[in-house]
Amino acid sequence: MQHVILYTKETCTLCDEAELLLSLFMEAHPFELERRDIYTNDEWLEKYHLEIPVIEINGRRLYGEGINFEAIERLLAGD
Repeated sequence: MQHVILYTKETCTLCDEAELLLSLFMEAHPFELERRDIYTNDEWLEKYHLEIPVIEINGRRLYGEGINFEAIERLLAGD
């Protein structure tokens, strides 16, 4: 089973949308979703504060506005 990390923060509309898009893939591509609030870790905050939401799978990432249905599908498929 794949492990998906979603870097997020409270009150983030784009983060909510990214999580909703991810939920559309749960049945076809089962994965474990880990939500990471960037405000709980200084390294995450420094790295992603201008980039969230960030979806990470196997070291590959999608950032902010680049997150859409097709991009997530390619990332989950390993393309």
